[in-house]
Amino acid sequence: MIAAKVIDNIWATRKADSLRGLKFMLVEVLGGIDKGRLIIAADTISAGIGERVLVCTGSSARKMLGQDDIPIDAVIVGIIDEDCTF
Repeated sequence: MIAAKVIDNIWATRKADSLRGLKFMLVEVLGGIDKGRLIIAADTISAGIGERVLVCTGSSARKMLGQDDIPIDAVIVGIIDEDCTF
């Protein structure tokens, strides 16, 4: 799971049938070695532009949608309200 910031909406006029009904967002990774990397993620929680979010990737992303055969690699699964430091 990674922390990212929602940058913009992604509009797809045509997509695979299994992706219909999913909203796509462009997110920027906030930390780690991939900091600054841009990812397109399916939005399951109606995140808004500018919000910091949690993104699941890989097989975990597909399981969040309840389908192992859907062509998804990243899914927004949460909104970060505040950072915690220990």
